Amino acid sequence: MKCRPNNLNFKITNSSGPNGNNTSTQSIVSKSKKPRDKWMELQGIKNWEGLLDPLDDGLRDEILRYGEFVEAAYRCFDFDTSSPDYATCRYPKGSMLSQSGHPLGPVGSATWRYATTGRDREAGRRDVVIAYRGTATCMEWVENLRVALTTLSGDMAQSDRESMVQSGFLSLYTSAVGPRPSLQDSIRDEMQKILTKYGDEPLSITVTGHSLGAALATLTAHDINTTFKHAPLVTVVSFGGPRIGNKSFRSQLEKSGTKVLRIVNSDDPITKVPGFVLNESSTKMSEIRPLKWVQKCVEETQWVYAEIGKELRLSSKDCPHLSNIGE
Repeated sequence: MKCRPNNLNFKITNSSGPNGNNTSTQSIVSKSKKPRDKWMELQGIKNWEGLLDPLDDGLRDEILRYGEFVEAAYRCFDFDTSSPDYATCRYPKGSMLSQSGHPLGPVGSATWRYATTGRDREAGRRDVVIAYRGTATCMEWVENLRVALTTLSGDMAQSDRESMVQSGFLSLYTSAVGPRPSLQDSIRDEMQKILTKYGDEPLSITVTGHSLGAALATLTAHDINTTFKHAPLVTVVSFGGPRIGNKSFRSQLEKSGTKVLRIVNSDDPITKVPGFVLNESSTKMSEIRPLKWVQKCVEETQWVYAEIGKELRLSSKDCPHLSNIGE
């Protein structure tokens, strides 16, 4: 992966206008609106209509803010394979964000194997942020390669038995490792505490992540919305994420009200895998009887994915700040 969220900041900041010229965009979200209306639009309540091209200043600031949380998740992780604490959090829970250099400093936080969380009170509401890092361990690389789609299990499936996601991502989310609970169980326990404590306040939940973390973020948001029937607005802001599920999974996300904004580097191959996508014209042609049979056979191979949510596509090649950045 060529770019982490902090590196993407440069391109986002220099957003190109409709004519391709770099412009200093003005916030399209009216300042005269009530704070609640403003932050709900930035959280995607209207699917970011009118905010992506050109990129709204307020939304840009939000994207950068969530990128800082993802960067903190990377900095908290012990990558040193020779360390006795390898693959754990480097810092104590109470000082994790401040020691990782996050601008929020010592706010309430928790940590798991893949994620860091923070509670950020701003714009008249409390924003609960769950941030995931990308692939780091051998086990995660192996799971990344398990690209066949598999049916969602348990209560995450609801009544839709055709909803499918990438096998490895689902395994990483739902499987316990030794005595430690699964990521899914940890998320549900923490969310129950947060909703009990802050449920009467204006509240939003934002799940963000990079690469593998982007996939886990989408699963997490779906899980929160299916587990907690009165959950507040749940939004995914993902960076450089792979495909994660089929069109039935996409439909399930849309029905539950989960909002997904994908920040995509057009030069990043990770965002073009796994599997392949049947475009809309192919779907319309499937109404022809012979082609409908062919499409059904293809979909049964468990390799047909669907693009999810709204996309903000960027290009590192167009940004001089990123021209010399390596891995």
